[in-house]
Amino acid sequence: MQIHLSDISSCEGKCVQKSVPFEMDSITFQLGTFPILSKEPVELTITNTGNRVLELEGAGSITVGIPCDRCLEEVSVEIPLQIKRKLDMKLTDEERVNDLDESSYLNGMDLDVDQLVYLEVLMSWPLKVLCKEDCKGICSQCGKNLNYGPCGCVEEPKDPRMAAISDIFSKFKEV
Repeated sequence: MQIHLSDISSCEGKCVQKSVPFEMDSITFQLGTFPILSKEPVELTITNTGNRVLELEGAGSITVGIPCDRCLEEVSVEIPLQIKRKLDMKLTDEERVNDLDESSYLNGMDLDVDQLVYLEVLMSWPLKVLCKEDCKGICSQCGKNLNYGPCGCVEEPKDPRMAAISDIFSKFKEV
C-alpha cells in the first residue's frame, strides 16, 4: 500500500496515524519463498518534526512459515515489527542513492508500506529455526524425519581414525 506524504511534509508539526494492512502473501529472498501464515495491520505514526523531516514509527507483527533447520518441518515463526525511521523529504531520489540511503520504500513523496515491512522482516529474520529444542533431524541415508521414530537404516561403520573425535562428541551431546 502507498501513502502519499506531501500533505504531511508541508505542515510542520502535523502528526498522522494510520493502520495499514500488509498485502504480501509470501516473503521471497535469496533463501527462498516463505508463506505468510498470519499478519496484523501495521500501525504507523508519521510526524513532521520540521524542516521537511518526517519521523516514522510503526509496530505490527507477522507470522511466517519457515522450515526447521534440522528436520525441514514448517514452523510458525512470529516476527514482531518495530519501525523507527527519519525521512528527509528535502532529498531527491538521486541524492538518497548518493548518500547510500537504501530507502527503497520511499519513492518521491510516496511511502511503500509493503516494501518497508519487507525490509524490516529481512532484518529481523531468525538465524536458526527449530521445531523443538531436541529435534532429531532427518536420516542422512533415507531422509526420514527421526522425530517420528527410527528409520531402520544400518549405521555405517565409523572411521577408526575419527575415534578420538567421536569420543569427544559422545561426552558433550549438545552438538
